[in-house]
Amino acid sequence: MAQNIELNRDLGFLRIGAAVPELKVADVDFNVKNIVKMVEKAGAAGVQALCFPEMAITGYTIGDLVLQQALLARAEKGLQDILHAGTAHNMVVIVGLPLCIHQKVFNCAVIMCAGNILGVIPKTYVPTYKEFYEERWFASGDDACSDVVELLGKPVHFGTDILFSLKGIPDAVLGIELCEDLWVPLSPHEYQALAGATILFNLSASNEILAKADWRRIMVTSESGRSAAAYCYVSAGTGESSNDLVFGGHTLIAENGNILQESRSIASDSQLLMADIDVDRLIHDRSLITSFRQSARNLKTYKVIETRVDDIAVNKLHRSIDAHPFVPGDLERRAERCRDIFSMQVAALAKKLTGSGIKQVVLGVSGGLDSTLALLVAVKTMDFLGLPRTNINAYTLPGFGTTARTKDNATKLSTSLGVSFETINITRTCRAHMADLGHKGEEDIVFENLQARYRTELLFNKANELNAILVGTGDLTEVALGWCTFSGDHISHYHVNVSVPKTLVRYLIRWVADEELAGTKAQKVLYDILDTPISPELKRPANGKITQVSEDVIGPVELADFYLYPLVRLGMRPGKMLFLANEARKQKLFEGRYTFDELHKWLKSFLERFFANQFKRTCMPEGPKIGSVSLSPRGDWRMPSDAEPALWLEDLELMYRKLKG
Repeated sequence: MAQNIELNRDLGFLRIGAAVPELKVADVDFNVKNIVKMVEKAGAAGVQALCFPEMAITGYTIGDLVLQQALLARAEKGLQDILHAGTAHNMVVIVGLPLCIHQKVFNCAVIMCAGNILGVIPKTYVPTYKEFYEERWFASGDDACSDVVELLGKPVHFGTDILFSLKGIPDAVLGIELCEDLWVPLSPHEYQALAGATILFNLSASNEILAKADWRRIMVTSESGRSAAAYCYVSAGTGESSNDLVFGGHTLIAENGNILQESRSIASDSQLLMADIDVDRLIHDRSLITSFRQSARNLKTYKVIETRVDDIAVNKLHRSIDAHPFVPGDLERRAERCRDIFSMQVAALAKKLTGSGIKQVVLGVSGGLDSTLALLVAVKTMDFLGLPRTNINAYTLPGFGTTARTKDNATKLSTSLGVSFETINITRTCRAHMADLGHKGEEDIVFENLQARYRTELLFNKANELNAILVGTGDLTEVALGWCTFSGDHISHYHVNVSVPKTLVRYLIRWVADEELAGTKAQKVLYDILDTPISPELKRPANGKITQVSEDVIGPVELADFYLYPLVRLGMRPGKMLFLANEARKQKLFEGRYTFDELHKWLKSFLERFFANQFKRTCMPEGPKIGSVSLSPRGDWRMPSDAEPALWLEDLELMYRKLKG
């Protein structure tokens, strides 16, 4: 299979690196040698922007030695050696050192690329409290007298009002700050982000004390989320002086509130962390969040210095791929997520009932996943409101395709939960309706849909009869694919599962079985429901077995959810989705086993179905938004029903041909 895919041009990623080299305090030659090694290693790995710790050339803990002319001169000589070594790669390198400028010593970050110094950023906030004593030596960047200084015999831009953009990579703009700059209420990176910086670097020398690592994680993740940016925090390692402090080289790379990479704690050797930042995703979120744009009004202006970095072909993606984006992989987090979702569904249905003054609900139970979850939510809601479970009126409505297994499970579950329950066979009415239509009973779309529509009609009428709310059962995945009958199971008074994807429905039911109903008769029934193939059961069974398996028609639901999340949440191009799906396949991250052609087939099918079925979403009933993806026309998703999918399909086919070779 061909692999001529460029990281930035085809996929919208930027590869950044965070390097913590071995260090000796005040031994510039030793430090420069190790910095150069890390530059060469990162360049060979395709890193496009590489950051080192604060004062990496001299060491941060040099104390009064920072005022020694011999050290300052050798630091500049070391900078020249690093600059020369960087000519082999079009890679941005950010390195820290002290510089004496206009009779003041500044703690600086020097930004260079391909043998040229692009600019120098001085530290803005100079801490002088507790163990920090920087005002003894350093001036603040606010004290700079000029925005151009001479360095290594050439004029260079100097100041805290500089950003760096990368030609050929749209919206890849770098902002740089130093250590304490992160920890203040109005940090430089906040202004940089509002001015357009998407990749934020912090050169730090943060000492270790108990629980400080946890605080760094909170700071870095939250600031990357607030800024809708990537944030790369690089701290000085164990080579720093331990006279009074301990340094551990704690380094973090976060993107929009999520940690992508984190260093080992207090490592004795050099460390190089790499991550592929999804610049496309950052820009999507910034363009989506109107309040981000509003915050950017009336800010100071920045000089933007352009440079070019190498394009790189993807041989390995330095980024974890979540094959199940709606389902946390960590078991503890998954249980917490299930608990929260179930509670939100219960709260939503409870409010709908109390707000309308209605105390009864009606729902159809089929013995399948979605109606099971809706029934469990209804039961918990009645318990929450202090109402009898008999106020839940559950009906199983066997038709031509109903199997004994699903009918029995619907019956057993309803009776074991203590709800009002009744079986109403709909085949006689459906035959009469087919006779009215002159239909001969062949298993076509009419045969299927009239069953679904009659079930909904019967349930609505029951709701009228009982002064009840009809609870819908369809999930987010089915809403996206249009896997429901228009004016059939497509509608209800209230859809409790409407923003819960199918992959998560399974885990919710299992969580209820294990946490809420452990040891009961209902638990055993739930386990069998979980093992039942997903089916609308609208076609006749064969030898009592289900013949109509949904995933044979709409594709594996785990793939549908894998495609749904980036399309709606991230605005991702289909070609990129296919690439990531293929990477997940190669890493064996999916529960199923798929070929590359199957990934392509089901993504194409997903896109076609998603566009073709918007008309069903345009008039969908109310239901609670649970996660970050919702398709409600009154909430997250507004789309014309007659939009054409041609552009999306074209993008998909282009990537398919590139990967196929």
